[in-house]
Amino acid sequence: MVRSLWTGASGMIGQQANIDTISNNLANVNTAGFKKMRADFEDLLYQTVKTAGTPATEDTVIPVGVQMGHGVKLAATQRMFTQGAFQNTENATDMAIAGEGFFRVQMYDGSYAYTRNGAFEVDSDGRMVTAQGYWLLPDIILPENFLPDSLAVSQDGRVTVKVPGINNNEPVQVGQVELYRFPNPVGLNAVGENLFKITNASGDPIAGQPGYDGMGTLRHKFLEMSNVSVVREMVDLIVAQRAYEFNSRTIQTSDNMLGTATTLKR
Repeated sequence: MVRSLWTGASGMIGQQANIDTISNNLANVNTAGFKKMRADFEDLLYQTVKTAGTPATEDTVIPVGVQMGHGVKLAATQRMFTQGAFQNTENATDMAIAGEGFFRVQMYDGSYAYTRNGAFEVDSDGRMVTAQGYWLLPDIILPENFLPDSLAVSQDGRVTVKVPGINNNEPVQVGQVELYRFPNPVGLNAVGENLFKITNASGDPIAGQPGYDGMGTLRHKFLEMSNVSVVREMVDLIVAQRAYEFNSRTIQTSDNMLGTATTLKR
């Protein structure tokens, strides 16, 4: 069969994966802390018809070989950890990371996960948790009778509140937010719910205080929005659509060539 049939099919499959990635980015354009993904491709194996450097005569060699490609495949879906825009929410439990780092949360099974989404809530025990109820670590437990409007988080992660009758109504520190960074954050495994888990590729987490040792700082009452650029994604979508059409055209052309061959007569 004509090799271009399978080559064109691999191109269509690859562009379908590209469009799937773009659509996921666009679907999460308003997801706080979301980091867009990029589809990376690589070419497939080559059939070497003639090897470059093969002796042509006693004194010469073939300068250029002949290789026939077999198409393309998806190599990786790389996550882009660039900074997203900040949105002022005026919500006292919201935090955004300006720079490098992740929040650590504890899931129901006791395992740890990491997130850039700082949209936290306060549960019935006064503990700061995610929207799914996962604990923010280290634990930050607010006093029972604290003044909600007094909750403040400094850029270096110190959480303070005012409690009536304590310390002359001066702010009291009730916790310290820690951040975690990774040697290779691209190697983290996304598990949904804006959460990532460590892998052998990501390396072990490095803990630190916001603003120190390469960690980012915190922005209180802000959220980091998705870093997806709608305009760029739409341009990429157009390119992917046209590439899909081009590959389908090679299949149609190959089919026409086979049709011509079947109608040959002596």
